[in-house]
Amino acid sequence: MPLTARELNRSTLARQLLLRREPLDPAERVRRVVALQAQQPASPYLALWNRLSDFDPTGLDAAFTEHAVVKATLMRITLHAVRAEDHTAFREAMHPVVRAARLGPRFTGSGLTAEDAERIVPRLLEFADLPRTTAECETWLGELLGAPPHKGAWWGLRQLTPLLHAPTGPPWSFGHRPSYVAPRTGTPRTDPAASAAALRILVVRYLSGFGPASVADVAQFAMVTRSRVRAALAELAGELDRLEGPGGEELFDLPGAPRPDATAPAPPRLMAMWDSILLAYADRGRVLPPAYRRVVIRANGDVLPTLLVDGYVAGVWRPVDGGVEATAFHPLPEEVWEGLAVEARSLTEFLAGREPEVYRRYGHWWNRLPDATVRLLPGG
Repeated sequence: MPLTARELNRSTLARQLLLRREPLDPAERVRRVVALQAQQPASPYLALWNRLSDFDPTGLDAAFTEHAVVKATLMRITLHAVRAEDHTAFREAMHPVVRAARLGPRFTGSGLTAEDAERIVPRLLEFADLPRTTAECETWLGELLGAPPHKGAWWGLRQLTPLLHAPTGPPWSFGHRPSYVAPRTGTPRTDPAASAAALRILVVRYLSGFGPASVADVAQFAMVTRSRVRAALAELAGELDRLEGPGGEELFDLPGAPRPDATAPAPPRLMAMWDSILLAYADRGRVLPPAYRRVVIRANGDVLPTLLVDGYVAGVWRPVDGGVEATAFHPLPEEVWEGLAVEARSLTEFLAGREPEVYRRYGHWWNRLPDATVRLLPGG
C-alpha cells in the first residue's frame, strides 16, 4: 500500500526530533538529524532548541570548540554543521560537485588552472593548521602567486579546499566574518572510487534522518546528479526497503526506521531560518505547502524562519520588542496560537542572553509578505 503524504510528513518529523523534544547531547543530536543548515550563525542553535529538551547552547559552543561538531561547505555547496566523524565522507561524496562548481570560468578568469588549484590545495591546508582569517589567506595566496590574487582565485580555492570554519566568538560560535582551519580528521580523498563509496555512506545517513525518500530527494539534498544517486542506491539495494509514495513514485528507506502513523500529533514549533526540513527534498511539499513556497523561500535563496503547525509550514515569525511577531498565512485555531505562545516565551528567554533580535538583517522581507493574520506573542 502506498505511503500517504501525511505519513511521509510524520516520518520526517520523527527522525528530525520534531514530534517531541529529546534529552540528547548536541553532538549526538547533530548525528541523529544528519546535518544542520549553518549559513546563519544562530540557526544551528535554534534548530537544536526546537529539538532538544532543556537545550543549553554552551553545549554546542563546546562541541564546536572541541571539533566534535564542525561547520563546513558540504551539501548543496552550502554551510552545514555536522558531526566531525561524518565530515570526511560527506566531503568526499561532494568533491565532484564542488570541483565542477568552483573551478569554472570565475576561477580560471583569475589566470589559474584546475592543475594550479590541485597544487595549491595541499599547501593551503598546511597553512591552515591554525585558524586563518580571510585576509590572512589572501595574503598568503598572494605571496605564493607572487602577485595580489584575483578575487576569483580565493573564491574558488576557499571552497575547493576542504576547510572547516573555526569558531570566532559570541554571540554564537561563528560570526559573519569567517576564519578557516584544516580538519583534524585528515584530508578527504578526491579520487572517483572514494567519492562513489562516500556517496553510499551519505545516502544511508540521509535516509536515516530524512527517509523515506526518492532518487530526486537524495539528489536535491546533496545537489549531486541523479545518475550518481541511482548508482549508489543500486549498490545498496540489498540493504534498503523499497516503498511506494503517494504519487506512485519509488521511495527508499532503512529497514526498521521509524514511520509513525499519519495521526501522530505534531506540536507547534518556531523553526530556524534555512531549517533542513524545508530544503532536504525535491518535493518540498512534504513540509512546505506549495502555495507558501515563494513566500518562505525567497528568490535570492533566503529561507525565512517559519511557524510549523501540525507538521506543516503555516507562516513566519520574527523577534520584536516584547516577544515574537507571528504571521499566519491561514486561520489557526486558538489552541494552536496558545501553543505558539508557549514556544515564543521559551524562545525569547533562549535568545535573551545571546541575540534578542536574531535575524534582524532579514527584516526587509516582512515588507513583502501577503496579507495575513499577525499576532504579537509576548516574551517570558
